[in-house]
Amino acid sequence: MKSLTDTSKLFYLFISPWIAGFCIFTLFPMLFSLFASFTNWNGLTIPSFIGINNYVNILTTDTMFLTALKNTLYYVGASVPLTTVFSIILALLLNKRLPGTNFFRALFYLPTICSGVALYITWLYLYNQDFGFFNVLLSFIGIQGPGWLTSVDLAMPSLIFMDMFSCGTAMTIVLAGLQDVPASYYEAADLDGAGPFYKFKNITFPMISPVIFFNILMALIKGLQIFTQPYVMTDGGPANSTYVYGLHLYKAAFLYSKFGYASALAWVFFIVLIALSVIIFLTSKSWVFYREDVN
Repeated sequence: MKSLTDTSKLFYLFISPWIAGFCIFTLFPMLFSLFASFTNWNGLTIPSFIGINNYVNILTTDTMFLTALKNTLYYVGASVPLTTVFSIILALLLNKRLPGTNFFRALFYLPTICSGVALYITWLYLYNQDFGFFNVLLSFIGIQGPGWLTSVDLAMPSLIFMDMFSCGTAMTIVLAGLQDVPASYYEAADLDGAGPFYKFKNITFPMISPVIFFNILMALIKGLQIFTQPYVMTDGGPANSTYVYGLHLYKAAFLYSKFGYASALAWVFFIVLIALSVIIFLTSKSWVFYREDVN
């Protein structure tokens, strides 16, 4: 076996803080949570091994498991497509070289750098049934505004609508992809008399499809981990309509001190996340095109 060169030693020296941090703060907690998922542990006493009982209880006796999973998948199934489409539309509009474009780019990106809790409290005021901004606007045209966060039918759609306006990062990534599309492609299409729809379908979308794929995957992972929004704004209500998986896991661990059971919940959800990610990767072969595919 060859001895390490000076360059290799220097490389490992520089990445060693990251490796140490990954092992201590990520890898070890993951492995310990896997062990804890097979135990009865309240976070204070010594864990007692109970085999797969936690997993059996999740699938057989936990009445809120399916509710939390269904609400989370509903949120993801609606928010990911809407946020992706909205970010593409914004990026297409802000890709124009017009006066004020940079201002609007910064304006739409601003919510992504604001504190999550502060942002959600602001939306609480916007959604307020008595003096919220949306209901005040509706009152001007003689419509009595609903309880956006107190209605079983509107609470989750309200959270999804709010999430659409936090697409600044996705918009910026799509915008970077748009600016990487060679102008010669559009010039050739113009010579052929192609219209805007044709150019988007046959040039723009194929060229930025890897970027869109990345945004969908990141939005999926982020959406499945939803917790702060319902925790701050609805606490899972009304009538458990916004009771998501992250909230269920949090309450199992920190409200009922069932850390072993919460670890099992986390690993079940990890399997769901992996399964959905694999499906997205497999289906991406039919619509994601890389540069060598479209040249």
